[in-house]
Amino acid sequence: MIQIFQLFFIRPTLALLWLLFLPVFGNSQSLAYKTLLSGIYEKDFPLIHPEEIKDLNQYQVLDTREWEEYQVSHLPGAIWVGYETFSLENLKNVDKNKPVIVYCSVGARSQDIGKKLQNQGFSDVYNLYGGIFHWVNEENPIVSNGKPTDRVHTYSKTWSIWLNKGQKVY
Repeated sequence: MIQIFQLFFIRPTLALLWLLFLPVFGNSQSLAYKTLLSGIYEKDFPLIHPEEIKDLNQYQVLDTREWEEYQVSHLPGAIWVGYETFSLENLKNVDKNKPVIVYCSVGARSQDIGKKLQNQGFSDVYNLYGGIFHWVNEENPIVSNGKPTDRVHTYSKTWSIWLNKGQKVY
């Protein structure tokens, strides 16, 4: 009886879970991650994928994570603006007429901040698709104190399942 249970329930369930987390079409993203992101993002807010960014220096990059996350690592040249402590007062040196990329762990917090920027007259704001997790999973550089690192604050152990590369920090 146990063997029948394993054959018809446990193994198919494991196979299904494996398929959900298996990278799809040679991309490092799983179907489950893509599904998560599609549920987070609003259709009318612009996204930019890492592979679309030819030169990160052409953008004003804003890190919308908390200070502790930013200190572990961030995209090169990123300006910390936070989420819970976000204030438009901290954006005095950010030009409303130049392109802006906002990011967080996966893109939920950054989308919220991006909408606030749009409401304040920022004309060209993009949410980084997949956040810093996807950025790192696609083997793009991150820094800490101006030096390359592979450490990424994963927000929590629960969210850390979406980071496939780099060293997880909680």
